[in-house]
Amino acid sequence: MVGETLDRSERAGGADGGPPLPGLVLVWTRGAPALEAMALAGGALVLGREAAADVRAIDDARLSRRHAEVTWRAGAWAVRDLGSKNGSACDAREGAHFEGDFRVLRVGDSLLVPCADVRPLAGAAVSVADGVVVGPRLRALWDEVARVARSSDVLHVRGETGSGKELAARRFHAAGPYAGGPFVAVNCAGIPAALAERLLLGAKKGAYSGADADAEGFLGAADGGTLFLDEIAELPLEVQAKLLRVLETHEVLALGATKARKVDVRVCSATHGDLRAAVAAGRFREDLYYRLARPSVALLALRERAEEVPWLVQAALPRGAHVHVSLVEAALARPWPGNVRELIAEVADAAGRAGKQRVAAEHLSAQAGLPLVDTPTDPPSDARRDPARIEAALREHGGNVAAAARALGLHRNQLRRFLDKK
Repeated sequence: MVGETLDRSERAGGADGGPPLPGLVLVWTRGAPALEAMALAGGALVLGREAAADVRAIDDARLSRRHAEVTWRAGAWAVRDLGSKNGSACDAREGAHFEGDFRVLRVGDSLLVPCADVRPLAGAAVSVADGVVVGPRLRALWDEVARVARSSDVLHVRGETGSGKELAARRFHAAGPYAGGPFVAVNCAGIPAALAERLLLGAKKGAYSGADADAEGFLGAADGGTLFLDEIAELPLEVQAKLLRVLETHEVLALGATKARKVDVRVCSATHGDLRAAVAAGRFREDLYYRLARPSVALLALRERAEEVPWLVQAALPRGAHVHVSLVEAALARPWPGNVRELIAEVADAAGRAGKQRVAAEHLSAQAGLPLVDTPTDPPSDARRDPARIEAALREHGGNVAAAARALGLHRNQLRRFLDKK
């Protein structure tokens, strides 16, 4: 439920331990993102255009003087429209009265999200730099990552797909003593089991059929810097053992080599699930877990930091595009299982559909927020005949099957089907 997720994220953001202060957060008004926390004094708040003794004013010409009342009592939300001229809507559903959890309230052309404790957001701001949007709750996590980077050579990050695990890893790299070294990102879920060892450790010329030259592994490439192992639970068990040995000895023995190479690597690992569950299921080594998974941080899903959504929508639109409030409202109302990555892609697509029109909710695809279904076909014969070309593409793209497939002109499932047959 919305109240539950917001409450959990606010505890992560560092509330002071006192009783929670429920309220609303103004996130969009006058055609632009905003961030203003509004506490519900006594469990109730009246919104309107002009301030009064019992009215919290919002500078929005489409609001009535007394527009709507929001209450939070016994852990339940209620919204009552006060006979406003332009109406009120919860999750894009207009009505005079609404009870229950909701993600976004629209009054006039302004949008507010419910918050079980507004204290961590009071006086806070959202920053945007190089297209990266960081709200107060995410900033608190980034600060924790930076603190860990100054005292530890490992960090484990847990978060949903698209929630920013690689950004956390880059923060760990940039805040640590090896910031000037290389940053190597590897998607372990995209590494075929048959190639995992040689891609991670490297291989000498002649170590296997088709090895026409020495190939540096990911560990060697990250020497003096940081290796980011996303979805590390997907590494084969035998490769996990060799990774553990590297971490303990600081030496890498490439396939076909007779002498180990010294390496000095910091490791940031990540999973979308609980790595302890993988240990319990026998899919991940317990000794490697204790070497890599402490300290750790858990990233918040986008739905748990709704204050960032309007800024992300704005950042995803091409320069000069005009946004209708309904687009931001729809973005706030949806859970976005693919998180930031999915939202940005869908909003960019919506702008393309809108053309020169103002981008509105109607331009979002019907599939936005839902998993996509692939229809793979067999890989072409030239890919079957050239495994060295495939391995080179996987190495170049950090083991990422999707990126390697694009470079080869294949669908990612075509490449996976080929690798499964090896």
